Amino acid sequence: MDLDFDALPSPCYVVDERLLVKNLKILNLVQERTGCKILLALKGFSMFAVFPLISQYLKGITASSLFEAKLGFEKMGQEVHIYAPAYVESEFDELIRYCDHIVFNSFEQWLHFKEKINHSSSAKINCGIRINPEYSEIETPIYNPCYQNSRLGVTLANFQPDALDGISGLHFHTLCEQNSDTLERTIKVVDHKFGEFISKMKWLNLGGGHHITRPDYDLDTLVRSILFFKDKYGVEVYLEPGEAVALNTGFLVASVLDIVHNGMDIAILDTSAACHMPDVLEMPYRPNIIDAGKPGEYSSTYRLGGLTCLAGDIIGDYSFKQPLKPGDRLVFCDMAHYSMVKNNMFNGVNLPSIVRYNETEGVQIVRSFGYQDYLSRLS
Repeated sequence: MDLDFDALPSPCYVVDERLLVKNLKILNLVQERTGCKILLALKGFSMFAVFPLISQYLKGITASSLFEAKLGFEKMGQEVHIYAPAYVESEFDELIRYCDHIVFNSFEQWLHFKEKINHSSSAKINCGIRINPEYSEIETPIYNPCYQNSRLGVTLANFQPDALDGISGLHFHTLCEQNSDTLERTIKVVDHKFGEFISKMKWLNLGGGHHITRPDYDLDTLVRSILFFKDKYGVEVYLEPGEAVALNTGFLVASVLDIVHNGMDIAILDTSAACHMPDVLEMPYRPNIIDAGKPGEYSSTYRLGGLTCLAGDIIGDYSFKQPLKPGDRLVFCDMAHYSMVKNNMFNGVNLPSIVRYNETEGVQIVRSFGYQDYLSRLS
């Protein structure tokens, strides 16, 4: 059975579970070849309707907040890891009920919350420190955790070996949409700077940003990098990709509402870069559209604009084989990650419906939104 985009509500996010399983099998192959554990980073993809499927392959989730940790605990039911730049005092007692691993951004935070963890009635919690190796190959500063004066992680100069009692692991995250050659270069720096401390640990978390399910990704180099730490230090190794889990598994279906002219043809859609795909403006990047090309590649070129009053709510310029008209459907690719988790209702624009698809059950509309969702966010 093929997925019929014309039969779906507009706008909507749709996740094709066939593509999701393809990614999960690749990630599981890495686990089988190395003995590492791979977690789903909820900051990139938190569509809990498919958590039962993901849990068949991955070992749990990693969270960045109380709400993400609770969601993973309730809906995935496996390991729950968390890292945050700082923890909120009033939330911490509840947080430790959900988490197996808590990573601290500073020794000050660790020492502040240490006694609460030691006296917790929860099961044994593994505590870790995030380190900053001050090495990254990310070119966009907003995504570079090792950028100058970064607030993320402890540098070697600020590391406190005398405060490691109770710390069982270290964590570093220096990648963003990168291949494993970058990881291999990074671990040499991490090993050189922090190796003496890794030798005292039980586990090491290599963070996220690994584009493992990308077609050109070098799995052998990833395997070699993981085994380097396992063989040298005997530590358990974790990876926590978010994007790689959902990469190329989802779409955003939208419709043309109007065509206006101002120096070029401009199509106004029932979706919005600002509301529904904010990474298009933040990265920035130009998402692919099925059967569309670059400007001038086909006979009819349009600038695609969103539904909000923000002047810069522009998705990009595209060309089409036939002129667009109101009612035409456009399907944006790779819209599962960093879309649903970051969308908003600016201007009161409604959120896209959420749809899942598999060959057994067909199309299932998981969630639709309306005025009450907008109202509940305001006061």
